[in-house]
Amino acid sequence: MLVMAIETSCDETAAAVVRDGREVLSSVISSQTEFHKKYGGIVPEVAARKHIEVISPVIKEAMETAKAGFRELDAVAVTCGPGLVGSLIVGLSAAKAIAWSINKPLIGVNHLEGHIYANFLNPNLKLQTSKQKAKDNHQKPNFPFVCLLVSGGHTMIIKVNGHGVYQTLGRTRDDAAGEAFDKVARFLGLGYPGGPVIDRLAKEGNPKAVKFTRPLPDGYDFSFSGIKTGVVNVKSRDPGLTTRDIVASFQQAVVDVLVDKAVRAALDHGCQTMTLAGGVSANSLLRSQLEARGEDAGLKVVIPPFEYCTDNAAMIASAGFYKYINSSFVIRHSSLSLEAVASLRLE
Repeated sequence: MLVMAIETSCDETAAAVVRDGREVLSSVISSQTEFHKKYGGIVPEVAARKHIEVISPVIKEAMETAKAGFRELDAVAVTCGPGLVGSLIVGLSAAKAIAWSINKPLIGVNHLEGHIYANFLNPNLKLQTSKQKAKDNHQKPNFPFVCLLVSGGHTMIIKVNGHGVYQTLGRTRDDAAGEAFDKVARFLGLGYPGGPVIDRLAKEGNPKAVKFTRPLPDGYDFSFSGIKTGVVNVKSRDPGLTTRDIVASFQQAVVDVLVDKAVRAALDHGCQTMTLAGGVSANSLLRSQLEARGEDAGLKVVIPPFEYCTDNAAMIASAGFYKYINSSFVIRHSSLSLEAVASLRLE
């Protein structure tokens, strides 16, 4: 089954073609980072206009790379929320037009759900022999599993009981982890986006140079505003500290909190598998420490390839595939009246 998907929830214009929810035939992403850098963050109106400019060539490239015609598609999936409403409308309009023109189902996908399903993708599957594919099941998460979803707008721990069956165990009470990275980078004059530059610079610093307090709210909730404020206070109090030591200590504090809560949630809820998702899942320290701590606790740890950590359409195609074929979904596919919902919740 071939699913073509479109993702335009924020500032990445993406299209992909995925077979059977796992085999990535194409994944094309047009980034707007350079356009937003001078503003220190995403400007919604600029993002929407850029999506309009590039969405047609991005879709064309995705189809050509997959060597597929539109009539060969079995369904069209698209992000319908959460995100910037102007950006969402651009992708949704394109997906509706394609689905209507080829008379195939339109599948609305929650952006957060897409990040979870990045863990089901296997970009190398098309290069394997049939015998190798038969042994591929170990690479997929086993239900139920706990997913640590960390991005610029969300930080959540989700228990995934089955396809489309989600239970939110914890979420941030203030800043998302990715948001905290961006704000700290902006304060220290490191530029935008903050996550990648802090990850690189922290490798040169001492993560024990500053003892930031690890805020640990009850349950599995998070709070990162205190660590962010701690960076400001440390910089003012001790100007002799190097930036690389500050960001190394800041990153270590954030990762410690994320990993501690995720591992505890998996163990407390009897899950044998733990996954990672969202843009911050590209952080090298988070990936390595979650894997190490999880394996020490006897958990199977599944982490998406780097190219599917940040916003992409392949993850939307995977979620759309499982959403369409799985009988546990009340709505098998969406109508052409599907609307963009900026604050769509994961249910």
